[in-house]
Amino acid sequence: MQEVIITNLAEKKKHWQQPHFISLPSPRYNCNYIMKSLQCDCQHLLENIVGNKIAMNPLDPGEFRRQGHMVVDFLAKYYENIEKYPVLSQVEPGYLSKRLPSSAPQDEEPMEAILDDVHQHIFPGLTHWQSPNFFAYYQTNTSTAAILGEMLCAGFNVAGFNWVSSPAATELESLVMDWLGKMLDLPRPFLPFGNGGGVIEGNTSEAIICTLTAARDRVLRKLGHNSIAKLVVYGSDQTNCSFQKAARVVGIDPRNFRALKTTRSTLFGLSPDSLEKAIRLDINAGLIPLYLCATVGTTSCAAVDPLEPLCKVASKFSMWIHVDAAYAGASCICPEYRKFINGVEFADSFSFNAHKWLLTPLDCCCLWVKDPNALVNSLSTDPEYLKNEATESKQVIDYADWQLSLSRRFRALKLWLVLRSHGVQNLRSHIRNHCRLAKLFEELVEEDPQFEVVFPINFALVCFRIRPSGVAGMSNGHADNEHGEAWKLNEVNRLNAQLLHAINASGRVFMSHTTVGGVYVLRFAVGATLVTEKHVIMAWKVVQEHANSLLSMPASEQHSA
Repeated sequence: MQEVIITNLAEKKKHWQQPHFISLPSPRYNCNYIMKSLQCDCQHLLENIVGNKIAMNPLDPGEFRRQGHMVVDFLAKYYENIEKYPVLSQVEPGYLSKRLPSSAPQDEEPMEAILDDVHQHIFPGLTHWQSPNFFAYYQTNTSTAAILGEMLCAGFNVAGFNWVSSPAATELESLVMDWLGKMLDLPRPFLPFGNGGGVIEGNTSEAIICTLTAARDRVLRKLGHNSIAKLVVYGSDQTNCSFQKAARVVGIDPRNFRALKTTRSTLFGLSPDSLEKAIRLDINAGLIPLYLCATVGTTSCAAVDPLEPLCKVASKFSMWIHVDAAYAGASCICPEYRKFINGVEFADSFSFNAHKWLLTPLDCCCLWVKDPNALVNSLSTDPEYLKNEATESKQVIDYADWQLSLSRRFRALKLWLVLRSHGVQNLRSHIRNHCRLAKLFEELVEEDPQFEVVFPINFALVCFRIRPSGVAGMSNGHADNEHGEAWKLNEVNRLNAQLLHAINASGRVFMSHTTVGGVYVLRFAVGATLVTEKHVIMAWKVVQEHANSLLSMPASEQHSA
């Protein structure tokens, strides 16, 4: 292979500073011809990239305006027609590779064609989380204000890792977190004027990892790093799995992760007595209690841990106490729900996900800490290339030191737009309406003797199931004698699982399930932005239709359904 150095264009274009090496296939080709061809190609390329006019401008204002209108119109039509789509995607694994090319296009393609492919090929693979017929998990709802806030965030595209990198990104985040803290009536020590502070993390996992890291380091500075194998963390069997993942990441020995059993007698909240007993057993074994994760609104059944008594137990042992209110925290802006976080004043940190119930899309986890320095001491790296006068003055916040990653999105914009566009009263009405719709569904369930609501409703989640008496063979008086309670429970669980499968396969609504205390239940979580009474009533009719179909079958057919 020969190498030809092109230098004759360097004087014509000052921006072309370095020689370019072009590999030729063979020395037998006519070099003069090749050189002329290369000169023409390079001249054309240079005119495109260094001339006054750029041939390809990825950020042309006119095209941005035109294509932006197209995408906004596309999304508006999507929301107008969202009820027409099956809520749960019906595709098979690997479907998309059969529809789209196996390699990227060599030339540009128009936005019209791309959006058409979104409609034809992406839509079938979407589970429509914004559908008013989506009642699974806990929703991640959104709003016009939040979507436009995301557009502004992407448009500015700042990486606000420290104050000087974009002062507005830092200061707006501090302001918005202060607003939210006041809306929640958080105790003074969590807010800036009480020496605390708030930060927007990506999700609850990040919030727990950051606070658990701070708690770990606070102890290890005193006892030495070798003590890490003795550190123990505590939650309940209802605590979200993100806590277990965070403990692994932070280096907690898996044998020292305590998921304490809950029972119906405590409404599946963590018992303070169980916590203290577990802590004392660990201390007697030479272990070190480190961290308690208490939950307000558990993932399975929206249970609430009793914060004040739990905090008082953990405080005896100088543990870090984190309150995870990922789902239910947003409801506490309503005075009637604020009681659920009573006792948070005794905690070290508190978080909730605005992207679950506060009309703000992923990702937006709001975390407050009483001692921001605990985060900074564990997460700051202070490299030379980020040093600046503002940071050295200690008068500003560098949020990179409050989180895992260095770069960070301008998340505060979307939250700011939501709070301003709706106001506190409308946000409260939004949450109250969802809780009202959940109560409506609860009433519909209780009116049908075939069903029962399994757990008390605290917020907007209803856990229900077909009653044991609805299972063929349960009401003939012989089930207990012939098979026992375990068989009965398994049969009831099986039938309810079949019911959920049939409901979701219909495409008309989407629900999820959980198992608590060995009982399989269907979860009906109200949280979609567009949901109304008619959607709740329709969902219940779908449940009844499929339940009646299952229950009308002979026992042998129920097993094979």
